[in-house]
Amino acid sequence: MKSKFIISNLIFAFLLAGCGKTDNAVTPTPNSPAQATLTFPLQNSSCTTGTILSNTQSSITFTWLVSANTDSYEMDIKNLLTNMTTSQTTATNQLTVTLLRNTPYSWYVVSKSSQSSNTAQSATWKFYNSGLGVISHPPFPADLLTPGLAQNVTATGNVTNLTWAGADADNDIIGYDIYFGTTIIPPLLKSGITDMFLNNVSVTSKNTYYWKIVTKDSQGNSSDSDIFVFKVN
Repeated sequence: MKSKFIISNLIFAFLLAGCGKTDNAVTPTPNSPAQATLTFPLQNSSCTTGTILSNTQSSITFTWLVSANTDSYEMDIKNLLTNMTTSQTTATNQLTVTLLRNTPYSWYVVSKSSQSSNTAQSATWKFYNSGLGVISHPPFPADLLTPGLAQNVTATGNVTNLTWAGADADNDIIGYDIYFGTTIIPPLLKSGITDMFLNNVSVTSKNTYYWKIVTKDSQGNSSDSDIFVFKVN
């Protein structure tokens, strides 16, 4: 059921990108809030600092640097296993949240101001909330970079390039499997790729393609990225 929901959202986003119009850019005002700089939990880390509440939960205090022209912050945390996102608001540059243990998360902060309708989003960081007895952490799901979600691609010589970014709290990634094709659930194209790119992927004009990356580590753990869709002009 979750896979159908994710794929439906991807297709809906693709259709919107194809038929939507481009709005004029918003000119920042002097009172626009600045982007916050995240400080903890660290990017791609295994977080063991926090208050253990039970075998399955712990509380983590997230922190970031104060940003200029900001009255409040919205912090968004995404469970990378379920793809569920929760949001909380605070007037300070820290927030304590109860999370599941043995679970990977991503998070970012949106700076807001009562003097401006503009907002500023921080970088997105990932971390693994550790639990009892964990000596090996699965890789974080890879971030797909290019082609982007719902992008229209002009292929050169009927080929395109795929790029992504992988990370692991244990730094023991051994390779990536690339799934790519014209079906919503793409088939395996290449396995055991050690780079974070694959060049000269054959495509055909006017076709729509789907792709994802499976990241593997030396302990037999793996993680699946989202499925991205793009169209070749």
